[in-house]
Amino acid sequence: MAAVRRLRAPDRRGAGRGAPGAVPYGGRGPARRRPGVSLTTAGALPGGTYDVTVVGAGVVGSAVARELARLPLRIALVDAADDVGDGTSKANTAILHTGFDAVPGSLEARLVRDGQRMLAAYAAESGIPVEPLGALLVAWDEEQRAALPGLADKAVRNGYRAARLAPAEEVRAREPELGPGVLGALDVPGESVICPWTTTLAYATQAVRAGVDLHLNCPVTGVAPGDPHTVATGRGVLRTRYLVNAAGLYADRIDRLLGHAEFTVTPRRGQLIVFDELARGLVRHILLPVPGALGKGVLVSPTVYGKVVLGPTAEDLDDKTATGSTAEGIALLREKGRRILPALLDEEVTAVYAGLRAATEHEDYAIRSHPARRYVAVGGIRSTGLTASMAIAAHVVELLAEGGLPTAGARDLEPVRMPNLGEAFPRPYRDAAMIASDPEYGRIVCHCERVTRGEIRDALAGTVPPGSPDGLRRRTRARAGRCQGFHCGAAVRALFEEARR
Repeated sequence: MAAVRRLRAPDRRGAGRGAPGAVPYGGRGPARRRPGVSLTTAGALPGGTYDVTVVGAGVVGSAVARELARLPLRIALVDAADDVGDGTSKANTAILHTGFDAVPGSLEARLVRDGQRMLAAYAAESGIPVEPLGALLVAWDEEQRAALPGLADKAVRNGYRAARLAPAEEVRAREPELGPGVLGALDVPGESVICPWTTTLAYATQAVRAGVDLHLNCPVTGVAPGDPHTVATGRGVLRTRYLVNAAGLYADRIDRLLGHAEFTVTPRRGQLIVFDELARGLVRHILLPVPGALGKGVLVSPTVYGKVVLGPTAEDLDDKTATGSTAEGIALLREKGRRILPALLDEEVTAVYAGLRAATEHEDYAIRSHPARRYVAVGGIRSTGLTASMAIAAHVVELLAEGGLPTAGARDLEPVRMPNLGEAFPRPYRDAAMIASDPEYGRIVCHCERVTRGEIRDALAGTVPPGSPDGLRRRTRARAGRCQGFHCGAAVRALFEEARR
């Protein structure tokens, strides 16, 4: 096992939102991991046979591992990256969907509907920031306006009855900065924004504390099916009785290693522009477009971090590593944004980024169970995967049980307490009591995002510590602001390197 040095973090029980008595990250307190469990980032893998191995530590794979952690089994979670949530899960529009516009009767519709309720409750318990802003699906031409009643009917068929048609006058009163030409909207009050980074980390943290072995820097290179399966990785071989493939963009490759070819993943790039916090007053709701053939189209949405995001594009590619932004993509977003919210284009841009969604040839999620092979593939989990993650996890465990996995003896997990990254909730630099108890929470390192030395220390001491400064940014927001680390980058890196020595 690779040594991971953890700085000691103070006990912050009851600070901010979440379950009383829970502890952030890996601090002292009751939520301790069982003896013998590990997080490894280098070296040979442990011997023996796992009951279940989950490939892919994104939001879905981490949710599956967390759900399996309830069982008295030996579980492994492996990922090629140096951190959890380092692929598709880190770059999305961060919306907690109602599922109002899913295909009625589809697996996705059911799992999004159930997952929304489950994740909303989990977020409240765990301190994951969520803002229930509501959404307006805006029509800009007669064809789009004509589509709104059908979308309202689809919402009802999906079990969501709060959506309603809103006339142009109401829409403009509620969003006065909208561009000219609004003809009406579908009002969807249940849509929210959430922190995707904290969600994945919460799942993984809870899983590891409950006994799941997390192996990072561990790409799967081959699978020999059998009893047990023999899984070759970049760090050696592990053996497992059951295998769950939640490898995101690479789920089709893992599927083929098991002898199946039921879906092909086509990376769909979504480029986005993030506008500075001074733009936040321009928009009050999530502004959605009428969906098209390639997805939900370009939206304008506030984020829990106090900024505004414009995007995404929808570009089908061949390269599963093509996460760079393009001049053409940014120009398209600016054109769309100028129509939706013209004043937004005058605001400062904080960042530009791109994510790849795991699109397949199927309209629905490609979740496939092979009980005789003790294998479940979780493919084609697109932008709704964050919302559906907990319901997907429960569904996968049900499928494993149908294949013979013993599920007796399930237990409740110790609650986790995640540090708040959201602007709508108290943060340490404004908390006099926290600063009085520990002055490190009053020493700001990243001034753009107002991130303190205490928060950085806590993240570096976490149960699942960051594998890079980028991972530290996802845990604290350090280097995520207007200057993108120009002023604080050296200091943040120095703290990161010190923790790794």
